[in-house]
Amino acid sequence: MKILLDFLPILLFFGTFKYTESHKEWAAAFATEHLGFLVAGGVVGSTEAPVMLATVVVVIASLAQVGWLKARGKKVDLMLWISLALVVVLGGLTVWLHSETFIKWKPTGLYWAMGLSFLVSQTLLGKNLLKLMIGEQLQLPEPVWKRLGLAWVAFFAAMGVINLWVAYHFSTAAWVNFKLFGGIGLMLLFTLAQGVYINRHLPQTRADDDQTPVKE
Repeated sequence: MKILLDFLPILLFFGTFKYTESHKEWAAAFATEHLGFLVAGGVVGSTEAPVMLATVVVVIASLAQVGWLKARGKKVDLMLWISLALVVVLGGLTVWLHSETFIKWKPTGLYWAMGLSFLVSQTLLGKNLLKLMIGEQLQLPEPVWKRLGLAWVAFFAAMGVINLWVAYHFSTAAWVNFKLFGGIGLMLLFTLAQGVYINRHLPQTRADDDQTPVKE
């Protein structure tokens, strides 16, 4: 349930963009009529309408996500607060200024914020966030936890750069595809790679050593 909730804004952004991209004239008319008061000049063109409507949807979804957690008395993670702040500020600028550039920076801002939180916690506070999250399920040497934490720092830094590279070198449609499939795919591959590395350092059971040799 939590995973679905975490990915819901991304899925809604993707779905809204894909639908409105194939109905640009309708999207422009709808955005101008219902969201014109949020836009500089009051008119939304067919070119920017898909990403603007997708941005509005993801802002609403993010606000609803935090509101739902608060209403149920659940803790809102720091990263979710940061994500909300980024999507509201950068999304608002995207809508007001008719520019998708701002919302394209949102994933990079979130990736770098996550990487910075891992780095600061480990180097300055002496707390490994990865160990805090899964340390009860895994017994690993401290140097291994340190390397795993730093690997996540490097991964988040690289993902932020890759997002900007795609945003500035490809079309908005290609960036939207990368935002969903590329981001999730790279995250999955990195997680699998870490799983292989972790498996090499797990304590091995040696039940065979306790068995008494059978005499012939």
